Amino acid sequence: MNTMLRVNEALLIAGRAFQPFQCVAWTQQDGSGELNLTVIDRTNTRVGQARLTSSTYRDPAQLADVLIQSREQLSRQGFALEPWSMPE
Repeated sequence: MNTMLRVNEALLIAGRAFQPFQCVAWTQQDGSGELNLTVIDRTNTRVGQARLTSSTYRDPAQLADVLIQSREQLSRQGFALEPWSMPE
């Protein structure tokens, strides 16, 4: 995947990266283009979060790096995630 991602594509990818947890996303209202991701468990408890600039979530390689790092952090905290890889 070498083309720039649209926000909806980035959201779908992020949502799949944190299964079986839910990934909730929203953009800043200030027009900065930042995307906020929060990973929550079945009890609606926040287990992880990240703030991504538009240049990060639009670039597939940068998005993959952030998602992999976030997954690793959750794993270190004891959360079991389903296998995942960045779509090609």
